Amino acid sequence: MKKIENRAVVCFLLALVLAAGTGLFLFRYALHGGEWVSSAFNRHLYDAQGRLIAGTVLDRDGDVLSSAEGGERTYYRDATVRKATLHAVGDLQGNIGTGALNAFADRLTGWDLLGGAFGADRGGELTLTLDARYNYEAYQALGGRAGAVGVYDYRTGEVLCMVSAPSYDPLDVPEDIETAARWEGAYLNRFLSSAFAPGSVYKTVTLAAALETVPDLESRTWSCTGSLQIGAETITCPAVHGEQGIADAFANSCNTAFAQIAVELGADTLRRYTEKAGLTAAYDLDGLSSAKGSFDWELDEGRLGWAGVGQDRDLVNPCALMVYMGAVAGGGRAAEPYLILRSKDGFGIPSLPHRTRRTRELISRDTAEALAELMAGNVEKTYGAGRFPNMDLCAKSGTAEVGGGRSPHAWFAGFLRDEDAPYAFVVMVENGGGGSSVAGAVAAEVLDVIVNGYEK
Repeated sequence: MKKIENRAVVCFLLALVLAAGTGLFLFRYALHGGEWVSSAFNRHLYDAQGRLIAGTVLDRDGDVLSSAEGGERTYYRDATVRKATLHAVGDLQGNIGTGALNAFADRLTGWDLLGGAFGADRGGELTLTLDARYNYEAYQALGGRAGAVGVYDYRTGEVLCMVSAPSYDPLDVPEDIETAARWEGAYLNRFLSSAFAPGSVYKTVTLAAALETVPDLESRTWSCTGSLQIGAETITCPAVHGEQGIADAFANSCNTAFAQIAVELGADTLRRYTEKAGLTAAYDLDGLSSAKGSFDWELDEGRLGWAGVGQDRDLVNPCALMVYMGAVAGGGRAAEPYLILRSKDGFGIPSLPHRTRRTRELISRDTAEALAELMAGNVEKTYGAGRFPNMDLCAKSGTAEVGGGRSPHAWFAGFLRDEDAPYAFVVMVENGGGGSSVAGAVAAEVLDVIVNGYEK
């Protein structure tokens, strides 16, 4: 009897181990099944060169950006569109980490949780939120310069435009891509995966902090003579602005005024508002993580003045700045961005509809409304409303000095106040020069197509 009891205990323990192992496998299958299926070791899904030969990638209008025909991957017929969508679609060699062919390979294989890889030979279908035409226009507007352009619907989270340059034709990879300076960072998605000195676009954060913590802000004036000594640092302005209130100081993008405001606010306040704005956090776009911004707040007063105008060691990710612009437009919160509009498995069964997620409060509602009015004033007073026809535009430019004898980064970020076009945007031209003149011109071309259509 004792032996029977012992054997029963052993069998029970073995059953527990088997159940635990099965449970662990099922858990890992649910968590990593897509990765297993999309592994390049699956020879029926990848060719001898490790190139995915399953699935179709489309833009939001149904234009085929990449597909597998006859066991070979093809791309859109126009070379410029291929370059403009490269960092969203991906390359044949898998060097573009944010490309759908690499990042969303499990969806393209047709894998699903219940059917596994049973329909993989048919391939899946992945529709991106992007509009290929908007990407084309953004890439053309960059004119061969390095940079990033992003536009998204701050109510739904759909990213309509995501362009990074330099880019190249995935069907005609340059022979010198690994060695020539002009291709530096070509594999990198500058919109998602990089952070840059923001320059004066960061003044939107400094101003938000001042609007809430400086009680007499709107009645005060600042005198700009073109430069100001704060501690050991000389804060310089590109022009002499004279006596000005906060609205004019913002429209003039006056460094001396905003450096004084930053010192008055203090490092702790600026840190708090920077973190609240989401500029030090990462966003998850269907599994793709954006880069985090970084700031150094252990500064003396002079360097804090520079940090308050977006210089010193400030680094901002373009995607995070775009979302912050969306939050200003949306009264404090915005939809989190995403890239997959819908997908179908190998049997044509569609995925569940996307559920829009909203950010936490990045800026208070009252402050967002006040900041939006001041940003609209920038367009009227400084940038020129005529450059943006049929648009109620709120924007801020930035010209970020980077040193080393290089031209500054040019920024232009903002949003449209339009029920029919609830879009926030960001443009960054690396070493491009003036923010309003260079990045603003890129934004004007892209927004014109989005708002006014393709036909002039």
